Amino acid sequence: AARGARKMEDYGRFLVLLVSALLVGFVSVVFSLVWVFHYREGLSWDGSSGEFNWHPVLTITGFVFIQGIAIIVYRLPWTWKCSKLLMKFIHAGLNTIAMILAIVAMVAVFDFHNAKNIPNMYSLHSWIGLAAVIFYALQLFLGFAVFLLPFAPVPLRAALMPIHVYSGLTIFATVIATALMGITEKLIFSLKSPAYSAFPPEATFVNCLGLLLIMFGALVLWMASRAHWKRPPEENAKVLLPVGGTSEDTEAESTMTDGNNADKSDLRINSEAARKQNLKLDEAGQRSTM
Repeated sequence: AARGARKMEDYGRFLVLLVSALLVGFVSVVFSLVWVFHYREGLSWDGSSGEFNWHPVLTITGFVFIQGIAIIVYRLPWTWKCSKLLMKFIHAGLNTIAMILAIVAMVAVFDFHNAKNIPNMYSLHSWIGLAAVIFYALQLFLGFAVFLLPFAPVPLRAALMPIHVYSGLTIFATVIATALMGITEKLIFSLKSPAYSAFPPEATFVNCLGLLLIMFGALVLWMASRAHWKRPPEENAKVLLPVGGTSEDTEAESTMTDGNNADKSDLRINSEAARKQNLKLDEAGQRSTM
């Protein structure tokens, strides 16, 4: 009974953190839209400041908010009974959406700079931002190739899983830092009368947006770093079956293709070995993070 109560308490804490993270992330997106429509020139795609405004909006929406959701999607307790393959597709899909939005955000800022004859890639914000996009693309590609497609050997996947997890969280934290540098840089360049140092309403509003981004990042990283909230190993240990197939179908297919008339005890041994390999793979990292 005490163990059950402790689990319910942990579940309640997770729900509070999850709802808080989703709320803070959503409010951050709303703040970015209010900023560009109320204080700036809105959104457009004509080389004007409205085109540049796509950069903060899409960065915060995709590269921060959606990427954050992709990081914690494996932590949702009500998905633990779902197929691990399904959760991998959801994780990869969210990261793909975030990648597309990040690329469009980069195109918008380069197009705006070129239209206004503003130099590109001279600030620390631009250096780190471009590096984050490049590493994120590599992370996404390797995630597809190694963890989603069924071609990579299990030892390779087990060896790369901790790197995949660490690099994913590092990229996410880097994106948060880059966004903070970017909105500060924009305020310094844009606010002239009154200046940023005079603390006008826009400065206060955007500073609050920066605090929201920090809060969202902290909540996501906290949930992602708690080992007792990860997907349970017994769920991870399930061997992936063909779409629409059953364990009996898999054993029958193995028997037909194996040609050496292996008996059922051999099949059970092979199945148990595969189960243990999957368990080692999923316990090699706390979570899959692209």
